[in-house]
Amino acid sequence: MAGCERCGTALGRYSHAPVCPACRATSNGLAPRPPRLIPAVWTWSDPAAAAALSSRDLAAILRAYRAANRLSQEALASLLGYDKSYVAMIETRRRTPGDVAGRRHIARALGLPFHLLGVTDPDDADFAALVQFGDSVIRLAEIARQSGRVVEAVNEPWPLAARLEARAAEGHLERDTLYLLASARLALGVSLGTVLPEERLTGAAAWTGKALLLARHLDDTDFLANTLRMHGNELRKAGRLHAAVARLEHAAAVSTTAAGHGAALALLARAAGEAGSAVLFADAIEGCRRRLDTATGTDLLLNPFTLREIHARGLLALDRPHDALQVLNTVAGEPAAPQWQVIERVTAGEVLAATGERAGAEEALTVAIATAEQRRLPHQLQRVVRAAENGHLSGVVIAGRRALQRLRGLLSPAA
Repeated sequence: MAGCERCGTALGRYSHAPVCPACRATSNGLAPRPPRLIPAVWTWSDPAAAAALSSRDLAAILRAYRAANRLSQEALASLLGYDKSYVAMIETRRRTPGDVAGRRHIARALGLPFHLLGVTDPDDADFAALVQFGDSVIRLAEIARQSGRVVEAVNEPWPLAARLEARAAEGHLERDTLYLLASARLALGVSLGTVLPEERLTGAAAWTGKALLLARHLDDTDFLANTLRMHGNELRKAGRLHAAVARLEHAAAVSTTAAGHGAALALLARAAGEAGSAVLFADAIEGCRRRLDTATGTDLLLNPFTLREIHARGLLALDRPHDALQVLNTVAGEPAAPQWQVIERVTAGEVLAATGERAGAEEALTVAIATAEQRRLPHQLQRVVRAAENGHLSGVVIAGRRALQRLRGLLSPAA
């Protein structure tokens, strides 16, 4: 299957254009206003809010929603089309909308699954149909994430996860649906880990951790290895480095395929570098190289472009910036996924700034800002700002903060 000439995204078998629709729209100046994250997704990334949702208590849900989205009662009332005093009475349980229409209205306005407010969605298929097409939903989320459409990658799996979580709480899931629940948790966690800013990444790790709880009991070694890889990587991004290394070493140990083992080693190299484990980092990089020599096809993690970025970032974390620069100066082909273009440019900017190459750092980080905003990658923008601050690039700092603020606006519930 051919790839987009600009970003590398896989093209459909019936596509006759050399570039993907997203790149074509952007190049023609026709890119639409980016989609917002459904507000509930932002809420679900907060553990306290997730607990309120699982309680199905409308008063607790409204309070948690306001806290997660930093809204006043007046702002929430405006969002719902209610008077502020009515919202206050709901939150203090002096009033409870008992009619189905009222609860459906609240669910629609807040982007919540209807069943969380105790009503049935008339437009929702029955649960059997939801399960039947659940695997397709998970695959669509993964395709969206790998092709750089990170908002879609979150919006695809979260309704499925919400419905399955509710069924699990009621004790109605059999093994097949437990497997689907684990897959939905994993897809949601990994997708949130792509789109959320750093201060929210513990929420992504929590979801992949919940997937791991089920994966340990499903008697599927390949699924367990993949879940360990993804959970380990989310732990790394959330700053839980020692736990990340442990999960990724376990993933490498239980992987049964060359691709799975190589992907685990690639993520282990990244975590080991950030944890300051020089020997483990070097061993993991060497293992990746051996796997790469025998690999076939293009893998998201096990390819020359990604390995070069991982190697350079690890060397920088180990306080070897000049060695990192030497690695970045090698030829490595094209990225397997669009977001790696951003990640590599941020790493290049960090390395160049650390070696005193101010002009090159400014150029790399400026490109990273534009692409990270386009691809909806807030924590990459946060990396840009830190690198620019360390390199005393005040103009880049200002530009990065402004782009981050615009991106945060996409996560707000305001229309």
